[in-house]
Amino acid sequence: MKGMMMHRPLKIADLIAFGAETYPASEIVSVRTEGDVHRTTYRDTYRRIAQLAHGLKGLGVGEGDRIATLAWNGYRHFELYYAISGSGAVCHTINPRLSAEQMTYIVNHARDRLLFVDTTFVPIVEKLRGQWPEDLRIVVMTDRAHMPDAELEDVLCYEDILAGQPEDFDWPDFPEDQAAGLCYTSGTTGNPKGTLYSHRSTVLHALSSCVTLPGSLREGNRILPVVPLFHVNAWGLPYSAPLSGASLIFPGGALDGKSLFDLMDREKVFSAWGVPTVWLGLMNEIRQRGRLPQGFGDLVVGGSAATRSLIEAFEERGVNVCHAWGMTEMSPLGTQCNLPQAMTDLPFNERVDRKQSQGRRVFGVEMKIVDDMGMPQPHDGKTPGHLYVRGNTVTTAYYEDPEASCNVFDAEGWFRTGDVAMIDRDGFLFITDRSKDLIKSGGEWISSLDLENIVMSHPGVANCAVIAVPDPKWDERPLLIVEAREDAQPQKEELLGLLAERVAKWQLPDDVVFVDALPLTATGKVSKLTLRQRFPAGNV
Repeated sequence: MKGMMMHRPLKIADLIAFGAETYPASEIVSVRTEGDVHRTTYRDTYRRIAQLAHGLKGLGVGEGDRIATLAWNGYRHFELYYAISGSGAVCHTINPRLSAEQMTYIVNHARDRLLFVDTTFVPIVEKLRGQWPEDLRIVVMTDRAHMPDAELEDVLCYEDILAGQPEDFDWPDFPEDQAAGLCYTSGTTGNPKGTLYSHRSTVLHALSSCVTLPGSLREGNRILPVVPLFHVNAWGLPYSAPLSGASLIFPGGALDGKSLFDLMDREKVFSAWGVPTVWLGLMNEIRQRGRLPQGFGDLVVGGSAATRSLIEAFEERGVNVCHAWGMTEMSPLGTQCNLPQAMTDLPFNERVDRKQSQGRRVFGVEMKIVDDMGMPQPHDGKTPGHLYVRGNTVTTAYYEDPEASCNVFDAEGWFRTGDVAMIDRDGFLFITDRSKDLIKSGGEWISSLDLENIVMSHPGVANCAVIAVPDPKWDERPLLIVEAREDAQPQKEELLGLLAERVAKWQLPDDVVFVDALPLTATGKVSKLTLRQRFPAGNV
């Protein structure tokens, strides 16, 4: 027997329509590439989104067309999120930090029809335009007065597209499983792989985020997404913020510690979201100034594992740290580590122990761990296994890439994350390592993540990474690579001694290498692929 309720398709345009009607005065503040700060509201933004949707229609954009963006976090990029998908097309965000080869592959693979580009990235387009589809049209995201003198033909101006258009739009009806967004992985091995989000998955993800993170996502809060709009939907914030009434403070391209501190301080940002490398820079600035930015009280950390020392540094200063985990293929949120009420009164060290985990699953995401034979492992907090997930916000395949798709799902349709993890009886997820980053020495596994967390507790270490190097006797041995703080000179013996207090002798790195700076991937993580290429046999 079926229920007797109306069925209305879940659509992305309804999120901003709701935000504009229910929270009209909530703000979007943007540091612009033009050099100033732009302020607007959800109500006024909704009107501009309608104008942009009319403009896209006038340019011949139809349902299913891929419309690309190459831009920083700002109000125009936010408008594109809604106008593109709301009108039935697919918003394809491109990471400007990708290599020229990867970017060219992505644009051609997606067969983009339009590319909206911030003025900052026009030189990239000029360089690569000849390798992209001939019918691809370029729109520069600025007004007529700031249009660059680009060596490109038939370039359009963003504000010209909106000018004179109606401020309301009759959003079309279509099935809720229609494609809405496209995001490619950074392609650390092989070509980048595309995840194609639907309206249904995106709306469900926004709803789940609001339920899961009510301390961050609520009316009156001001949120700083340092996580970029060009990667995995800025962790869903463009959708969950209007749904909850939270204001968005977009930083543009200045993501150094000083710039972020000044912006957060001026705008009284309460919650900031981003990867650990960004927060290391902010913490250095906080230490130098001897205080937090005004109003700052909440930090969401994801993208890669947050170290214990980073969590402690913010928690000691009264900032709640929410360690989160997810993947591009998961929309991306999978778990979050705000502690349940029963654990908030634990001693400080025990709370940090918990917050160092990846936390508990969000609604709609299921998790399991299995051994090498695919057999389920107990959730006892002791037994590791390969982590698999499934849910309404998890991909079913990679976009037009059957070869990549066939290797990542088990017989029951669960998605293989590539992580090795443990799950305890309380449902807390502990990522042990990426499968490809585990070090197998003498038949025993060594976790690079465990070693890195210990080394990061040393006050003289700014960042570090542990990689496997070949060994004729033990197969692989760990190599520790360290980026020291500017005002410190940690010694090899100090770091190995610190590790010797916590791990077995056979797990100790055979050597320590000091570098000026660790290489980062396009999404701000330490690039272990680059380090393996640089130190193929541990040689400096």
